[in-house]
Amino acid sequence: MKKILKITAIILFVGLVGIQFSRPDRTNPPINKAETLEAATNVPADIEAILNRSCNDCHSNKTVYPWYSNIAPISWELVEHIKEGRSEMNFSEWGTYSREKKQQKLEEICEEIKAGEMPHNQYLWIHREAKLSDDQIKTLCVWTKSEIKKLDEN
Repeated sequence: MKKILKITAIILFVGLVGIQFSRPDRTNPPINKAETLEAATNVPADIEAILNRSCNDCHSNKTVYPWYSNIAPISWELVEHIKEGRSEMNFSEWGTYSREKKQQKLEEICEEIKAGEMPHNQYLWIHREAKLSDDQIKTLCVWTKSEIKKLDEN
């Protein structure tokens, strides 16, 4: 029995070391400043601070990869979450969205944060400072509604 456990432990260790050589791409795509949310929309300083702290790692091309993003298989999951987040909404590509898509995404921001679905729970495990207070949620929702109204007027 001890021999089987020892062989199993060795195989697991070798496997864990081996998968470290399979690294996902963690480079951020280039940012065209003219296409960013800040270039296309009035983003007050308080809103920008909230977005930087709680949203940009997954919803922009300004991801700051933490130390644990170098460890497989965690790195695979992390990179997949970021790809998903960017494909759903990317503040670095906001200017490329149609007026209708911008309105939809602004509505979704408020809905998702009110429902507690964003920031993602797994992100909050490590980034506790990203958790939104009730006041921050209200501030973001007021801002998104005002931006939707501006888009309606155009």
